[in-house]
Order: sequence, then C-alpha cells, then structure tokens
Amino acid sequence: MNENSNSKFIFVTGGVVSSLGKGIAAASIGTLLESAGLKVTFLKFDPYINVDPGTMNPFQHGEVFVTDDGAETDMDLGHYERFTNFIAARANNFTTGKIYFNVITKERRGEYLGGTVQMVPHITDEIKKCVLDLADSKDVVIVEIGGTVGDIESLPFLEAIRQFRFDLPKDRTLYIHLTLIPFVKAADELKTKPTQHSVNKLREIGIQPDILLCRTDRPIPHEAKRKIALFCNVAPEAVIIARDVDSIYEVPLMLHEDGLDKIILKNLNLSAGTSDIKAWEDITHRVKNPECRVKIAVVGKYVDLKDSYKSLFEALIHGGIANKAAVDIQWIDAEEVEKIGPETFFSNVQGILVPGGFGNRGIEGKIASIRFAREHNIPFFGICLGMQCAVIEFARNVAGIKGANSTEFDEKADQPVIHIMPGQEGVEKGGTMRLGAYPCVLMPNSLAYHSYRSALIYERHRHRYEFNNDYRDIFIKNGLAISGIYSEKDLVEIVEIKEHPWFLATQFHPEFKSKPASPHPLFTSFIAAAVKQLKNSKQ
Repeated sequence: MNENSNSKFIFVTGGVVSSLGKGIAAASIGTLLESAGLKVTFLKFDPYINVDPGTMNPFQHGEVFVTDDGAETDMDLGHYERFTNFIAARANNFTTGKIYFNVITKERRGEYLGGTVQMVPHITDEIKKCVLDLADSKDVVIVEIGGTVGDIESLPFLEAIRQFRFDLPKDRTLYIHLTLIPFVKAADELKTKPTQHSVNKLREIGIQPDILLCRTDRPIPHEAKRKIALFCNVAPEAVIIARDVDSIYEVPLMLHEDGLDKIILKNLNLSAGTSDIKAWEDITHRVKNPECRVKIAVVGKYVDLKDSYKSLFEALIHGGIANKAAVDIQWIDAEEVEKIGPETFFSNVQGILVPGGFGNRGIEGKIASIRFAREHNIPFFGICLGMQCAVIEFARNVAGIKGANSTEFDEKADQPVIHIMPGQEGVEKGGTMRLGAYPCVLMPNSLAYHSYRSALIYERHRHRYEFNNDYRDIFIKNGLAISGIYSEKDLVEIVEIKEHPWFLATQFHPEFKSKPASPHPLFTSFIAAAVKQLKNSKQ
C-alpha cells in the first residue's frame, strides 16, 4: 500500500438495474468535493473483457471518450471531466481485459517467481495497484465500479475494494451504493425491497455501504427512509434521495441539498470549506430559463442510441448555456436522408451538425445533408467524419471533382480527396488511428480563429483517414478555406466557407473538451449562429 499518501478513497457501486447513473453520481460527488476546496481524481473500472472500448459497437457501449494522451475510454470519463477540473488519462480507466492482460504479461516475464497465479491475490492486487497509483497529490480518489452488484463480471473488483477497508484506516475509505426505489403503480407505493436485496448482496460480498443514493422519480416519505436505514444498516442521514431531474447539471445541487457532501466529509474526517455551488446554480438557471430555443439537426448513423453521441449532446447544451438558449436536438438517421432526401428533415432547423463515425453506411445521406446546409445558408458544423464528408461534398458539387470520395468508402476511388496517408497502407487498423491531443495552428481572420481567440489550440482526435493534400490548391481556388493546420505533418485540421453564415468542419472532436462552466468556443459560436438564424427567420 502507498503509506506515504494520505488520500481518501470513495468507492461507488450500483445495484438493482443498470443505467441508474453511477457516472453522473460519481461526477457530482467530485463536483461537491472540489467546491469544498479538495483535489479529486477518478477511476472507472469496467467489467468487460475488451482491453478498451475502442473496437466496440456504439450501439452496445455508447460513446468512446478520448483522453489527451490518446486512450479510448468509457464515456463516464466524459462526465467526470465535464463536472470537475479533472483531466482524464489512460490511467483513469481499466477494464477486466486490461487487468488480466497486465497480470498475464507479468506472469510471462516471470514476475510471480513461478507461483500459481490466482484471482486472489494477483488479480485483486493488480486492481488495487490501479487505485493506489492515482493517490499521490490528490485528496480524494473516486472509484466507480461498472456493472451491477451480483454480476459475475464485477466480483474481482468488488473483492479488491472490499480489501481496502482492512488495508487502510477506516477514515480513508468510503462505500457509496446507488440503488433504485421503484414506484409500483398497481400498489400506489414506493418499494424499498429491491434496495434491501441489493445491499444484502453487497454485504454478502463483505462490503457494508456507508451511504445509499436512492434513485427515485418522486419524494420518499420519512418512514420509507427510516425503513431503508434500519434494514440496510446505515445511518438515517446517510440515506440520500437522488430524484429524477430535468437536467443532469441539477444533480450536484440536489445531492448538496440532501447533505451528501457534509456526510462524506464527516465520514472521511476531511477538513474542508463549505461547498461553493454558486457556479452550478447559475448553470442550472441558464438551462431552465432560456431566452430562446433553437433546433439543431444531428445527422448520424447511431442515432437510435443517444449515448453514442453523449459528449456531442452535452457540448450542444453547453453552447446553448453560453448563448442563453435552449437547444432542441433533432436526431436524423443518415440512411433516412438517403432514402427520402434532405428537404423533408431540415425545413425548420437553425443548424445542421454531422458528427464522427466509421464505415460507409449512411455516407451519401450525410453528404446530401451538408449540401443542403451549404446551398440553403444553414449554419453547418462537421466533426471528424463530418469534415471528411464536407470535403467530399464540396469537391463534387463546387470544385467539379466528380469522382471525389474517401478511400474508406471506396479503396479504388478515382479522386481520393480523403485517404490513408502514404506509408500507412497495409498497416493494421489500430496502427493507423490518430488518437489524443494534437496542436493546431489557426489562420488569422478565420472563423476558427475568431471563435477560439487564439492562434494555437490543442484538440483530441480519433480517426484514421486524412485530407489529401494533393487537392489542397484546388479546394482553396474554389473557395474552401483551410483555417487549421497540424504543422508538424502539414495536415488539414479545419475547413470553412467564408461566404456562408457559418460553415466549419474539424478533423478533431471538440466536444470532448466542452464543459457547462466553460462551453467549447466552436459550439458557442455555432449556437450563436443558430440563434442569429432564428432571429432572422422571424423578421
């Protein structure tokens, strides 16, 4: 154990059903502790065997969140970043696959001196090491255990965190269990039994929760709280009600009102100031009291699962916060645009956004959407694949390059305006991915420059194909401005059309760095253009 560290450890688990919001709960705990003047960091354990979520279908897993150091991680790390000053890195997300990979690698190197490698202590020690490695210089390490108590996949992680209570003094560990209090309509009452069973299951494993976060869609009577406390062996004040709210940014305020931060500080024997949550009060006020509403069409291929675009969704909301506007997102299936045509979908929107993705499904629908935005002067924002589609659309319909395409969609394209860079052909796909933060130099007097108010930016990437520089002069000659460059390799990062109300597309993913307290400059500028579009339509 790291005896030189005085860090405290909070372990967040979930029960009854999945998707209760452990990530938001953990992020909100971080918000409250930071607001009290403490330094926090996060760790997410995911119980699946994949080494990381990079190869997983978004329909199964949701968004892949990318860190500055190029790690493909669980989407909950995005919540942690948006709610706090925390900056995620590779060390902040571990899967079962990664844990086993580390242990097997050590065994192959002979680090276990020929001993039998077992779940306990080798796997559990590796899990504990991941937690302890984050402890230095931080007051609190918040650890979220993915999955649900009772899942076979989560057992090694639960066993590892159980051991912390015996490895460290009691006031250095805290167990918070998120559970469900369902309302049964036929009986017209809230039911506490699922929570009791979930806590009993956790106690069978050897973990006694210190605090319960009870998800519910309505207030819980005092008698029900008393019953939960009695049967779950926790103090009555440690039964915290986590009601459904209109905006996730209300969650820290709700938990603060119920005294969660005070209980945490008391249990961990932490000396800290009173939580200053004025910034979050302002954020929620802006969300709840917009001065106008704009409609933004998001044209994608994973729209049936909104978590596939979680950071994008939140970044659009942040852009609305910056402009005192509500953003109503209209999710459009790119394949439907292919079948029906764009006119049906965009007659009453103030902005069109085409996000990232992989593969050729729905590509022609995205290209048609971009053409509609360009020709009808609707603010357009393209991200990653959205930029590549914008380049193809411009090449075909403005620059006269009729066979323009990407080699991702047609390996033998006559005019590969988007391509794999020379030297990358034949390399395994994982070896060609550009991941993480890269510098980008912005051109003076460009829309990008005026949005960022800076000549040099750093943004996160997750893509494989690049703008083909062989066509750069043709694009510039026909009016497509190259406004952002990764100068080390002379790669195009941002394109825009100046003779358009707002037309900009990026090779990177700006949504990963947007926060409600500091909305991303491009989303702020995009929504400002949408608000202007709305006002002009009313004149």
